[in-house]
Amino acid sequence: MSRDLNKQRNIGIMAHIDAGKTTTSERILFYTGVNYKIGEVHDGTATMDWMVQEQERGITITSAATTAFWKYNNDEYKINIIDTPGHVDFTVEVERSLRVLDGAVALFCAVGGVEPQSETVWRQADKYKVPRLAFVNKMDRSGADFYMVVNEIKEKLGSNPVPIQIPIGAEEKFIGVIDLIEFKSIVWKDDAKFGSTFDVADVPSDMVEEATEWRNKMIEAIAETDDVLLEKFFDNAASITPDEIRKAVRKAAIEMVVVPVMCGSAFKNKGVQSLLDAVCNFLPSPLDKGKVIGINPDTELEVERNPTDKDPICALAFKIATDPYVGRLAFLRIYSGKLDAGSYLMNARTGKKERISRLFQMHANKQNPLESCGAGDICAVVGIKELRTGDTMCDPDKPIILEAMTFPAPVIGVAVEPKTQADVDKLGVALGKLSEEDPTFQVKTDPDSGQCVISGMGELHLEIIVDRLRREFKVECNQGAPQVAYKESITQVIQHREVFKKQSGGRGKYADIIFRIGPADEGITGLQFVDLVKGGNIPKEYIPAVEKGFKEALQNGVLAGYPVDSLKVELLDGSYHAVDSDSLSFEICAKQAFREACPKAKPILLEPIMAVEVVTPEEYMGDVIGDFNKRRGQIEGMDSKAGARVIKAKVPLSEQFGYVTVLRTITSGRATSTMEFSHYAQVPENISKEVITKVRGKAEVI
Repeated sequence: MSRDLNKQRNIGIMAHIDAGKTTTSERILFYTGVNYKIGEVHDGTATMDWMVQEQERGITITSAATTAFWKYNNDEYKINIIDTPGHVDFTVEVERSLRVLDGAVALFCAVGGVEPQSETVWRQADKYKVPRLAFVNKMDRSGADFYMVVNEIKEKLGSNPVPIQIPIGAEEKFIGVIDLIEFKSIVWKDDAKFGSTFDVADVPSDMVEEATEWRNKMIEAIAETDDVLLEKFFDNAASITPDEIRKAVRKAAIEMVVVPVMCGSAFKNKGVQSLLDAVCNFLPSPLDKGKVIGINPDTELEVERNPTDKDPICALAFKIATDPYVGRLAFLRIYSGKLDAGSYLMNARTGKKERISRLFQMHANKQNPLESCGAGDICAVVGIKELRTGDTMCDPDKPIILEAMTFPAPVIGVAVEPKTQADVDKLGVALGKLSEEDPTFQVKTDPDSGQCVISGMGELHLEIIVDRLRREFKVECNQGAPQVAYKESITQVIQHREVFKKQSGGRGKYADIIFRIGPADEGITGLQFVDLVKGGNIPKEYIPAVEKGFKEALQNGVLAGYPVDSLKVELLDGSYHAVDSDSLSFEICAKQAFREACPKAKPILLEPIMAVEVVTPEEYMGDVIGDFNKRRGQIEGMDSKAGARVIKAKVPLSEQFGYVTVLRTITSGRATSTMEFSHYAQVPENISKEVITKVRGKAEVI
């Protein structure tokens, strides 16, 4: 079958928790004929939620990929779909999916509107320049308000939402939509099974005025991107054909000037077919996205690859998963060239050639074998050993490195130990596999206690990891209390001289450095190293050793051994010995200098601060705010939404453990909360002393 890339869409479904992403994905799979029956999240039968933990909890944890085909205007479109999680703990799954997608469907709950995680995924889509459609879901729910959501997309997300449909009725009276492009009404038949049949009729007489007003608003918004349409609009708006509108909406959506907005109720099977039509109509194909630009690692020059099978192969590994049957699966988005099973690719990061033993098209956790894959495809491969998320795989003779992905650092850790001696090796292997899969999950050994500490994005994240250790890898673990990932910093600039001398019979060690140490410039994390040595007092070949020494010293701060967030070191002067000095001497000297100088530069402890949003009935508001005050929280704002109050606060993570349980207790289970990482801030002095005493006390006991 010849491939027409114009008829291909790579899309993701993104939204806040419980906006209906997986339910919408299930309807898409049903209508496109991939599934013969609809799976439901609440029954634990959803295809895309294939992990046991997902089925039990009714949440999405890992992004699942699948391929479906949809007939639109007598053409068959191939749609690669990635269903992403809503919980902020699994934000990495959204980040890496958006990096490789051409378009996205952003779901919003018609009652909840733009919720905190909606804002996070929207920012991620902006970062990777992903055009999107908005779908206001759950229009059948009590309190549904389409126009409120449209307004929130504009106000809260700073976007330009343009409804291309408006609802007929709302809540239990939601019966259909008015298609503003065709100026027709679509009403679903209640007795029809799975909403697959509907009547297309004229706009109801009582809604003609409202529909005309919204149609004019739509044409006005898109006409700004199309001068011909604008001229026609002012001359004779009625002469504009639906095809002209569609063409203009597509152009404006791909250029990210507007976000077309639709509505429906996925659970009640209303509006999903129109959404599929819109995906084919308004979201970009790989050809619309055009060439990708990368760097040739040999020449450091920019090179480009076009989305054709004739260009050299270039693909990005965006996810690694461990499958019990086929082993280590790497998900690739192919940007150019053709990939055949059995061929060789080079990992641009390691410079090593790897053989692709098998190729698969993914359907959730099932694999369909493929002989080859071309530009624009998303596939999974087996056989690549040293691969990390974000690596570029390319033609060994035509190397290219694409821009990698950036992931947030973990904010919470927990100590784990195997219950039996037999599990020790199994635990190491299992944690290695899990950290390969998930770049926001880190494993390290505490240097003081020798404990194995796993770190992640939140309590739920670590809970799922421990559950997976037990079920998938058959490793039983004991786990300690959660620990906050504190950081350290210094607040003053001081000058210091450090001399390192060691005589041990024969050749000794000697290094001498004079430097200024202080907080890094704004916006810089890690080590900011400035070489200001004049006149060769320290030979040039020893300078990198000094930088390396300081860089390594940042791993353990002077207060309680937590990593140092950022530091500026200006190397001013020093001296060396013609015989005794070497690179190692200067590296050790820098490490000692860090230990000696930092305590004099007023070191402080930093803690992760979380942005918390609570939606609660009015009567519990005082209790919720009182509880925040006890937790050192700062109230940032209060809003009303759908008869409830929304409280936004910034609260230290150390005070938030077990918060969900407390919130349920004080509000009789009627409030909901979401929490995501905001920033690091200084720990108050009294609490800082407690943390340091606790950490040092642990070290002394050992």
